[in-house]
Amino acid sequence: MRRGELVGLIGPNGSGKTTLFECLAGVLPFDDGVVTDGAEPLDARRRSALLFYLPDAIAPWPAQPLGWALDYTLGLFDGRRDLKDVVGRLGLEPLLDTPIGSLSKGQRKRAMLAIGLLTPQPLLLADEPFEGLDLRQTREVAAALRAQVDNGRTLLLSIHQIADAARFCDRFVLLSGGRVCGEGTLAELTAIAESRGASPGADLEEAFLALT
Repeated sequence: MRRGELVGLIGPNGSGKTTLFECLAGVLPFDDGVVTDGAEPLDARRRSALLFYLPDAIAPWPAQPLGWALDYTLGLFDGRRDLKDVVGRLGLEPLLDTPIGSLSKGQRKRAMLAIGLLTPQPLLLADEPFEGLDLRQTREVAAALRAQVDNGRTLLLSIHQIADAARFCDRFVLLSGGRVCGEGTLAELTAIAESRGASPGADLEEAFLALT
């Protein structure tokens, strides 16, 4: 990861995206490798100060209204104070008094993403941030993520919808069968894919197929 960029971890279901996130965040132990900041290995305490992991399909505090959960997040983590901006960008104003357990899948996805965006860690790992969203909501979420990057935050998103990733990410890591098969910008990946036989002008989907 490079500071101040939006990176898409691209791969089909079962490719290892969530497992990788859980290893990076310390939820799962890993068999080999090390997490570093530059050349310096990170212990658990420093890692938790550097990154925040937002899993997919969670609904904490189901009986509590969304507004309470957002305020609690700010207090618990001494988080970012751009609450009004995050709520506005994600279209959550009408839902602030709604219990989290009563939100629809798409509403809950945006609510949990708001919690992630309000945390203070400079690196946010978000698992499938566009899952369950319609086209308009996807664009609103992408704009909210881009605003965070423009303010200096670094985002690593796991995405299996390759078309969404191609529109929103600065750089990509291609994952298949638990292995990294390619890494770079769209132009870099398509150039490699063309050198391996993909048609000229290949898009990210064609590049992924050629490299995996």
